[in-house]
Amino acid sequence: MIRILFRQQLDEKSFRDGKRITIGDVAEQTGISRATITRIANVPGYNTNTDTINLLCNYFECEPSELLQLVNPPTSDSEKMK
Repeated sequence: MIRILFRQQLDEKSFRDGKRITIGDVAEQTGISRATITRIANVPGYNTNTDTINLLCNYFECEPSELLQLVNPPTSDSEKMK
């Protein structure tokens, strides 16, 4: 599964800019609907498209590798207990 590190990037940008940035601010600046951004931020494994990833990378001034993380689910019962 690919995880979108939206909250981490939002925190980093807020810190760099020295101000609180809201989901509404991101929606307004990127043109991505607030509903889509809310799903990206709150729904694990939310499936989005590359245009949205591109807009978010441009907004956060980051590379896709800083916004996306590959998370492999455990494959056996013994690994789930770790």
